[in-house]
Amino acid sequence: MTSGFRFAEWFRGSAPYIDRHRHRTLVVLIEGGVFEGDHLDTLVQDFALLHTLGVRVVVVFGVREQIECALRSASIEAPLIEQRRVISGQAMKVIESEANRARLALESRFSVGLPNSPMHGLDIHAVSGNLVMARPLGVRHGVDYLQTGEVRSVRSEAVQQLLDAGMLVLIPPLGHSSTGEVFDLEATDIARSVAVALKADKLVLLGDAKGLSDGNGELLRQLGPHEAQRVAFDRAANPELARHLDAACAAARGGVGRAHLLSWHDSNALLGELFTRDGIGTMITQESYEQLRVAERGDVGGMLELMKPLEEKGVLIHRSRERLESQIEDYRVIVRDGMTIACAALHRFDTAKMGELASLVVHPDYRNGERGELLLEEIEHEARLRGYRALFALTTHTSHWFLEHGFTPGSLNDLPKERGDGYNHARNSKILVKLLQAGDAP
Repeated sequence: MTSGFRFAEWFRGSAPYIDRHRHRTLVVLIEGGVFEGDHLDTLVQDFALLHTLGVRVVVVFGVREQIECALRSASIEAPLIEQRRVISGQAMKVIESEANRARLALESRFSVGLPNSPMHGLDIHAVSGNLVMARPLGVRHGVDYLQTGEVRSVRSEAVQQLLDAGMLVLIPPLGHSSTGEVFDLEATDIARSVAVALKADKLVLLGDAKGLSDGNGELLRQLGPHEAQRVAFDRAANPELARHLDAACAAARGGVGRAHLLSWHDSNALLGELFTRDGIGTMITQESYEQLRVAERGDVGGMLELMKPLEEKGVLIHRSRERLESQIEDYRVIVRDGMTIACAALHRFDTAKMGELASLVVHPDYRNGERGELLLEEIEHEARLRGYRALFALTTHTSHWFLEHGFTPGSLNDLPKERGDGYNHARNSKILVKLLQAGDAP
């Protein structure tokens, strides 16, 4: 298989995600380290691509590394106390200079349009302004932090107007006060505040770390805020990751749909996280009283009630309480405020490296929220983790839904032998198959 074919295959697979992100608001934080080497050029090209695909992009940038270096070179003291520097007027001039230098570096790259560049033919307007209002951090434990500040508010209406006008918005790590002062702000706090104020669909935090890992060093792909903040790591040794994690969890609790922890060292991280099924880093989803999880015995009553109307119509075959209880580990449920509103099962055929997607049911009152798609994604994810090469489904009424979600018509020969032997010819169910591993045949 040629690399060009692999790219075409990936590009085809990205189509649903391209459509899903169009007209959505994305807030991205880039740290000062990104401005070194070739990383910035690659990221700018990614931002430009997102912009041309209809994503509303806000880039918040930090210059922590540049400020540290500039302060040392100028022999200016800025004591670090509890992870924040005390910023004098003299130090503030250095910070303003470095922030403006970084802003100009971004703006100049968005202006590149040479014929031999990836930006050729693009007309991107990158704008900035006094979009973040600040207040002084003040006196803490007897220490006057002078021009060190914190976010007071975000001029969200102004940012929305710029995005509506087709602009790409740049926000430096500075804030303005009603008294005309400029304050040094933490870029992570700005990114979180902007994402919450805009009710952004996504907040992406690009740092040194590729995401959160468990005790064995395995990357944790998806967590809720409560789970994420229980993950143990050395915060003192990884202050940036600690800041990013806290911001991601706060944003998720503040209504941002999804927050992502990624590494800017990986040139594929941003696009890979947004346009592939499994992503690249750690995703933190907002807490809700609606939860997708593994089914428990206590859910069986709700599952039976959910399935009963479809069993009566002949859409589903009857499943007894005993059968559900014996297969409970196969099921995933979506529970909303204590009520089971959707379920699906992955029945395993390990020898054939296949799984059966069965009993996919969504309550009639909740069929407009893509819950069926969420369950399908969850089942597919588990099947891939098990190394399965395909999923199959048997249906009498909903074949079009499966076809719309990547399944293709199959036959008895495509089923694992034990499932094919038990096929009910009287029901005459249609067989649908979805490949999970590229190049495999069912």
